[in-house]
Formats: sequence, structure tokens, C-alpha cells
Amino acid sequence: MTARVLLVDDEAPFVEALAKRLDKRGVTVITALSGAEAIEKLAGDSRIDVVILDVKMPGMDGIETLTQIKGAHPLVEVIMLTGHATVESAIVGLKLGALDYLMKPCEMDLLLAKIQEAKEKKSRQEEKIAEARALNIALRRGD
Repeated sequence: MTARVLLVDDEAPFVEALAKRLDKRGVTVITALSGAEAIEKLAGDSRIDVVILDVKMPGMDGIETLTQIKGAHPLVEVIMLTGHATVESAIVGLKLGALDYLMKPCEMDLLLAKIQEAKEKKSRQEEKIAEARALNIALRRGD
């Protein structure tokens, strides 16, 4: 099960390095260097499963970006990734729907496990929605 990941961070060298490392492990990576760019890319690609999102970014920060992502794409899972974690921002992020909150630098195996967990959670939610729609159609037809 290959995940499609949107990696969002304002530090271009970090994005390039992490994207290469994930790509080598079979993860399809799309990158964005700002919250606004991330919102645009999500709007244009319905196949994105997981967003890895930096908290501290100029302009639209990670918390605001998370809020917009969850509002427009509630099934997309978000993993918050930051070098400046505080308990308060972690709690806010989790309350707003982030799957998890990881510190930079993050061990690659841990990040891959979280991506897999996020992809599986999204897939389960999509399956439940498809089943509910099928049941609704069957009930309307009287099957």
C-alpha cells in the first residue's frame, strides 16, 4: 500500500532531503513550501493520503494550514512535524484533527510507520463511506 504524501515545510533543503529519503522507500511525495501552496496542491490532487506539516512557517502557520486542510479534506490525515514543539501547540494540533505530532529530526522508521498508519486510517474511513453509500442506495431501491 503506497501512500501519496504532501510534505509541507518552508525550509527547502529539508523538504528536498526528506522527499528523497521517502521516495527511496517507495513513498510518492509531493512538496509544498508554504501552507497556501499546500492548500492549492490538495485542491488539485484528490489522491493525496497524508500531509506531513511543519508547525512553524511564515504566513499561514501549520495550525492554520491544518484547520483549512481538515475543513476542506476531512479524510486526509495530517502528521505535524516540528523542530519547535511545545505541549500547547501539540495539544491544539491534535484537537484540530492531526493524527500525530513528531519532533524534527524524526527517525525515518517512525515517520514511515506513522505514514502507513495514516494511510490505513484514511483507507478504512473511505471504505466505511463507500459501504454506507452502497447501503443507502440499496435501501432507496428497496433491495
